[in-house]
Amino acid sequence: MAETVLQDLTDRYVAVWSEPDAERRRAAVRALWSDDAVHLLQPPAEMRSAAEGLGFHRLVLEARGHAALELRVTRSYEEFIAPGTFEFRARGDADRLRNVVKFRWEMVSRADGDVAGVGLEVLELGEDGRIVSDYQFIEG
Repeated sequence: MAETVLQDLTDRYVAVWSEPDAERRRAAVRALWSDDAVHLLQPPAEMRSAAEGLGFHRLVLEARGHAALELRVTRSYEEFIAPGTFEFRARGDADRLRNVVKFRWEMVSRADGDVAGVGLEVLELGEDGRIVSDYQFIEG
């Protein structure tokens, strides 16, 4: 995958989480993820600790298929972007090994530019270049 294509993929990925228009967001989800794609999220450490306190040893959140992915992206947009508090951006460290792409993104404060959160994304791409598996790790 050429560097420009890899950059385009990560730019489109990060942009979908900030898209205010529901129809454009829906179209972007369908363009990025395959029909039966899965998004697996390892929540932040404090959420995992709370789950362990309730007897859950591994907490993984899953969204499968376009409808669930649209809901996941929309909820993230509504919580973090719509209020005007944060914005997402790629860190520019994308790399690819065969059909697997990894990169980091960050959530930054619009008020002062401080980094409020960082995530690692590991994407498995299908033959058509769309995401079939999306592993998201919240790192801080």
